[in-house]
Amino acid sequence: MNQTRYSRLANITKLINTKLELREVLENVVTAISEEIVQCDSVGIYLPEADGTFRGYVGKPQVINGMTLDMQVIDMEEDLLAKEVVDTQKAIYIPDTMKDDRPDSRAVKGFQIKSLLVLPISHEQELFGLVFLFDYGIPMNLTDVEIKTVEAYVNMAAVAIRNSTNLARKENLIKEKQLLLDVTRDLSMCSTMQDVLDKCFYYVGKVLNNTNVGVHLLDPIRNREFKPAKLSKDSDWTEENWMNTHKTFNLGQNNDALFQEVIKTKKAILIPNVYEDTRPSHLVCRNFGIKGLFMVPLVSMGEVLGLVAVAKLEEQHIVYSEASMQLAQSIVDTTASTLANLLYMEKQEQIIEERTSEITTKNKELESAISELKTISREKELILNSAGEGIFGLDLAGNITFCNPASDSMLGYEKSELIGKSYKVIFNGNKANLKENNYKIKGFDVDSEGFNKNDSFYRKDRSSFPVEYVISSIKEQGEIIGDVITFKDVTQRQQMEEEIKYYAYYDSLTDLPNRNLFKDRLNQGIIKAKYTSQKLAVMYLDLDRFKLINDSLGHSYGDLLLKDFANRLRACISKCDTISRQGGDEFSIFLPNIKGKNEILAVIKCINKALCQPFNLKGHEIYIKVSIGVSMFPSDGDNTEELIKNADTAMYRSKEVSGNNCNFFVKGMDTRTFESIKLENALYRALEQDELVIQYQPQVDYQSKQCIGMEALLRWNHPTEGMIPPDKFIPIAEETGLIVSIGEWVIEKACEQLKTWHEQGYPLISVAVNLSVRQFEENDLFTKIKTILKKFNLSPEFLQVELTENQIIKNKDSTLRTMEQLKELGIKIAIDDFGTGYSSLGYLKNFPIHTLKIDKSFIQDIIEDNNNAAITNTIITLAQNLNLNVIAEGVETIEQAEFLASRSCYFMQGFCFSRPLSATDFAQQIFIDNKIEAGGII
Repeated sequence: MNQTRYSRLANITKLINTKLELREVLENVVTAISEEIVQCDSVGIYLPEADGTFRGYVGKPQVINGMTLDMQVIDMEEDLLAKEVVDTQKAIYIPDTMKDDRPDSRAVKGFQIKSLLVLPISHEQELFGLVFLFDYGIPMNLTDVEIKTVEAYVNMAAVAIRNSTNLARKENLIKEKQLLLDVTRDLSMCSTMQDVLDKCFYYVGKVLNNTNVGVHLLDPIRNREFKPAKLSKDSDWTEENWMNTHKTFNLGQNNDALFQEVIKTKKAILIPNVYEDTRPSHLVCRNFGIKGLFMVPLVSMGEVLGLVAVAKLEEQHIVYSEASMQLAQSIVDTTASTLANLLYMEKQEQIIEERTSEITTKNKELESAISELKTISREKELILNSAGEGIFGLDLAGNITFCNPASDSMLGYEKSELIGKSYKVIFNGNKANLKENNYKIKGFDVDSEGFNKNDSFYRKDRSSFPVEYVISSIKEQGEIIGDVITFKDVTQRQQMEEEIKYYAYYDSLTDLPNRNLFKDRLNQGIIKAKYTSQKLAVMYLDLDRFKLINDSLGHSYGDLLLKDFANRLRACISKCDTISRQGGDEFSIFLPNIKGKNEILAVIKCINKALCQPFNLKGHEIYIKVSIGVSMFPSDGDNTEELIKNADTAMYRSKEVSGNNCNFFVKGMDTRTFESIKLENALYRALEQDELVIQYQPQVDYQSKQCIGMEALLRWNHPTEGMIPPDKFIPIAEETGLIVSIGEWVIEKACEQLKTWHEQGYPLISVAVNLSVRQFEENDLFTKIKTILKKFNLSPEFLQVELTENQIIKNKDSTLRTMEQLKELGIKIAIDDFGTGYSSLGYLKNFPIHTLKIDKSFIQDIIEDNNNAAITNTIITLAQNLNLNVIAEGVETIEQAEFLASRSCYFMQGFCFSRPLSATDFAQQIFIDNKIEAGGII
């Protein structure tokens, strides 16, 4: 019978791994249960619905009392038995329904149920469904063995449903990532604000299934107000009606609390029912017919550029999933980046247009005043002298007949010194050109009104300065008797315009081209390369551990380093190449018209050579290394965004190994998925929001069956994703440096908990805590641990720190120094995962080690694999000869435990004795109930 059962379980496992449809797999589970429990008349698997009920999915028989299985719904309010199973996630068997009022009385009566077994379909605390077994009048009389058998099959169903759920999640993530790539691509091809907003409206509407999308944009000129700008062309409203309604009610950030909160917090806000919320204007909502509202800020470089509003007009409350809202936010963020450039250009055009209009109007006024000058009267002379612009007159011979004080001042002459001189001292040109039909001076064109914006005048010392001027004829009785020149010094304005242009295209710290200019040059290079069939390359560079310099020395030192690094990069490229600072410590290089990789490698070699010399930062000598990624046209992309993205991807691969590494992009290299990026962002908030928890796994003396210690194990209880395994977030914490603060938190919490147990009278056992490489690189590790022990008045002998072999050999001198300090204090040191590193065994006698922990990879197949058995036996013998304690990790079976005990290794840790437990469960099960039993997994 057991052999048949194992065969069925193996067959179901095979079905799960062959990726059949979920229904087919669950039908096999139902068949296996029904054939195993012969007294059972009905088996049904019920899956959860959105409203909290459970609906029939597969089962036997398919029809009961004229109802198909999918017509049967389990209501938690009526079926208290099902509710209890859901709440506890434990199976419940009722031998006699007449003696228990928890089952749904309607089902008991309708199907004449005498006995009933309900089991949860769950995996790692996540509930996927329910399984019901019941009879039609004759009790099932199930034994514990039969119930355990059913639980085994139900566990297989949980694995199948979990796999199906995970597959659906991955498919949705891929779709989301592809959609964001489509958004980025489409927005990069937009040349107008209307195009950008249309793309944004389309994708936001697609994600949220709502076409009523509008945007309020920041007016860059007038009082920085947010004004209604555009409406989706697929909206239920017309844009004209939408605009007029806003004008009628003067809706904006000055009178709407919702606007104000989104602008202030720079975060999206969802309001399912606007009439249950005081922030939006109810009057405006009624006028538009709005029932629900979702408002998202357009944020670029920390500044709010606008607000995207999505309105729900149906009576049902607006409901969007967290994933949909995050995806919509990502679309809006991408739009904001593109929109910022267009708004900047529009702002410049508006400034120029207003400035031009202002100057034109002023010049027309001056021209009108000058045309009335026939004789120099006292009154008109006062007006002339008070004018801020320079004004001087010429006779028909080109000699200066009069000039106002402003002219003398700007041109560097004393009063009346210019009178009688030729116009050439000012124009330095040919008088013959002055009187041509279109008024040409020095070959510069003037328009029909005599307005010139592109010329220079000369001072007395022969220095020049830029001017704008107007030439007007002086007429007397219909004949021209001379000209009047009105001019203005525009030096300051041109300097401002040049400065604006500079900051638009150059990095102010390094004087290198910025991201915008780099993209423009790369785009031009791609166009040329396509036309001439040439190759080009993009290099993406990132300084390793630059944050450490900023944190330790200060940002001013970091700025000096970036400047010096930029200068060294300049020496490694030719004049036709382009270096750009992308932001922070990231740089990029564009190499046009290359023959192959050898030219790129030559640049990389030059960069690495340049970094061999230290950077002198105000007396501090700093060595820095760089990670480089390279993409090439056309093999790695045919457009700007793709080449930069792929070079960035290759650079991140280089950062996986520290120290002047370079990688050329290859397909499939991109490992920084959308999911991992979200996980990294969430990890930054996890510690401050109390999402990290510690579980404790006992370390057992197999001879006495007593707990001799425990290991503190870090877990992440994500608010939406649930428990996230350490192998998913620990590498991210290591990479970002968060492991230092997280590791310190773990030591502090573990010591605090252990001291609490000691004070409560529980056994005086020790706790083991893992230390990371990054923690050992911190100079104050010993001081921090000593401070924590003192804070909780915990004796050092009760703390054991664990580190791996590779950590020991990475920096032998500093590691040995820290280990000796810890040992001198009384802290025990264990080598974790022993046997898996690449170090010499010499450190065992040279380093202050107390315990060796045999890696679980050797324990797993210790019974079947002679090699693992031999290695394990050798480690045990080695530890005994060196007078070291030895603990076997990952002990899961009694056979493994007996094998280790037969080799005199009695200290063990693993599922054979207990899973990792919360602090509350550890105290209850280990200290109070003493549930340590080999073979009984807790």
